[in-house]
Amino acid sequence: MDKKSMVADLAALVTAESPSSDLGAVDACADVVADIGERHLGSAPERIHIDGRQHLRWSFGAEPKVMLLGHFDTVWPLGTLAELPWSVTDNIATGPGVFDMKAGIVQLFHALASLPSLDGVVVLLNSDEEIGSPTSRALIEEQARQVDAVLVLEAAADGAVKTARKGMSLYCVDIEGRAAHAGLEPERGVNAVVELAHQIQAVVELADPAAGTSVVPSVISGGTTTNTVAAQAQLWCDVRMWSAKEQERIDRSIRALTPALAESRISVSGGPNRGPLESVSSEKLYFLAHQVSSESGLGMLRDCAVGGASDGNFTAAVGTPTLDGLGAVGGGAHAATEHGGGAHAATEHVEIDQMIPRATLLAGLVTRILEGGL
Repeated sequence: MDKKSMVADLAALVTAESPSSDLGAVDACADVVADIGERHLGSAPERIHIDGRQHLRWSFGAEPKVMLLGHFDTVWPLGTLAELPWSVTDNIATGPGVFDMKAGIVQLFHALASLPSLDGVVVLLNSDEEIGSPTSRALIEEQARQVDAVLVLEAAADGAVKTARKGMSLYCVDIEGRAAHAGLEPERGVNAVVELAHQIQAVVELADPAAGTSVVPSVISGGTTTNTVAAQAQLWCDVRMWSAKEQERIDRSIRALTPALAESRISVSGGPNRGPLESVSSEKLYFLAHQVSSESGLGMLRDCAVGGASDGNFTAAVGTPTLDGLGAVGGGAHAATEHGGGAHAATEHVEIDQMIPRATLLAGLVTRILEGGL
């Protein structure tokens, strides 16, 4: 593997801005990804169009065994390059999406290019991960059911692979009251904002910090004018948990919410978005990756559990062993660290010198899986 070639590929990807919401930009980036992939893998990808979006898939051999999963969309709006330009200084590369997760895509291509045969390998790169993978989720789950293992190229916190991720649920609680004039006849009204306050307290009490379950009221709205008893209110809740059991408990409880005020009505929509990636799904793959790292002279491979979700949650939920965090070395999501860049943060960057070691680890892990290591 060649570092100079890796950096050149990374520059091409980062400068092809790809905010999830801009389909034209995402399509243009897909062309760049496809070109780089074809050059390294020897074949063009299948372009899968779903609801106006395109996703890229390479499949090798008749019997798929391992899927390498990633995404080429980013959270950065078009034009971010003017403020956060692509650059390489010493060992640090910066630019929008460099850490999450374009460096991981580059490492993926170079790792696979080093293998003598790709029979049994599937590469799936989607364009809507940052917005919850609404068009690609079914595709990801279908492909995951056909393989023995999934390796996710999301970035790694200080090099630690992710053996567990919290699941995520998202709920909207709509509240209907009855409007009345706040000064003339407030008693005729049913205040949806007051009901909202009761429901916020009810959902907050569902959290279980000891179990790692958080319930966060994140967005609220209600009322129309200052002199009117509010007839409508709305609450959005973000829920995170380590286990499917906890996700089910919260789902039952939120759907069972009842009004605190007479004559007010509530309705609940939404639900589980991603099931937890529990450690039981990753333990065999982590053990195998740990062996590969030691045997390749890469040192001890560490693992971690994180609260953020990824498409690896989908693959684990369908029962396929999944190991995440095999991408670029950097910092934690949404925050800068001394060892790398935070995903979605204005200091987003990766350590160039870690790209070849990470690609070497990936190549070795893929080889062991293809040889029947699981």
